Amino acid sequence: MSNQNLFVALRDAFPSELDTAAIETDSGLVYSWRDLDRATAMVANLLDSLELPDQSRIAVQVEKSVEAMVLYLATLRAGHVFLPLNTAYQSAEIEYFIGNAEPAVVVCSRKNHGWVSKIAFSAGTKHVFTLDDDRTGSLLDRAAHMRDRHEPAARSGEELAAIVYTSGTTGRSKGAMLSHGNLLSNAVMLRDYWQWRAGDVLIHALPIFHVHGLFVAIHGALINGSKMIWLGKFDPKT
Repeated sequence: MSNQNLFVALRDAFPSELDTAAIETDSGLVYSWRDLDRATAMVANLLDSLELPDQSRIAVQVEKSVEAMVLYLATLRAGHVFLPLNTAYQSAEIEYFIGNAEPAVVVCSRKNHGWVSKIAFSAGTKHVFTLDDDRTGSLLDRAAHMRDRHEPAARSGEELAAIVYTSGTTGRSKGAMLSHGNLLSNAVMLRDYWQWRAGDVLIHALPIFHVHGLFVAIHGALINGSKMIWLGKFDPKT
């Protein structure tokens, strides 16, 4: 049976010319498709080096950056489960989510590392890394020493790819479990329904801790091999 890891489908949709621009940021940085492939491989190899249990949860509360997107794709590539957390969440909320999801890895900003790591280690999390939107942090420091090639973990379409917690308007937030097949089907359906075409460009202005910014927008661009214009924060004047 073929590997149904979502990352494989997204990677297979990359253009043949890997050195063309995949992402241009509002700060002037340009990432090629080859850059994305190599960067996700390095972070996936870092996750592999931690010898995590199969399909471990990777909880992430960081500001929007291309590197944060790379972490998401690398989590898929390594066969683990991505858990995005709203950057507005404070200690009580983070304590609940970490206690409920039991992530093996937590990634947070350097400014929040003190209190987040305390909660994470108390809950049994083994590894806490930092990642900031200026392309710094212990996650990237460690990943820089890893190989830039990686064989994606074999996954079936039914296996878990991500957990997204509900807003909790009718009670405690609940983790909605999304499989590789769920997310791929959604990406392909929207690509076809919205009639994505070769040469289309996506302006990415949303945060990537929620469903539309992380899944709908990013998957749509990647499954179509389309370039993204990456806005760090939404500014109505831009």
